[in-house]
Amino acid sequence: MNTFDKREEGFERKFAHDEELEFKANARRNKLLGLWAAELMDISGDEATAYAKEVVKSDFEEAGDDDVFRKVRGDFDAKGVDQSDHQLRRKMDELMATAKQQIQNEA
Repeated sequence: MNTFDKREEGFERKFAHDEELEFKANARRNKLLGLWAAELMDISGDEATAYAKEVVKSDFEEAGDDDVFRKVRGDFDAKGVDQSDHQLRRKMDELMATAKQQIQNEA
């Protein structure tokens, strides 16, 4: 194996590692978002945990965050929770930063 091959292999490993961390961060963010949303909808305990799992699962519908946003937005609307789209998106961003920090601290 020459230097170029080793370098290429290193880049591939880094890319795979970064993708895995991003996947974990998204899942963690969605769980945190689900727990936050459950609290706003007066859901607690095992029901809140189950709701958070639903939010995590909703992320597998399509690429990006829109599926998660639509899930929570729809549930907020159904429960009469007063959160604007902007507030919800901002919370998603805040929780992504929190999720990334938590995952880094675990490593």
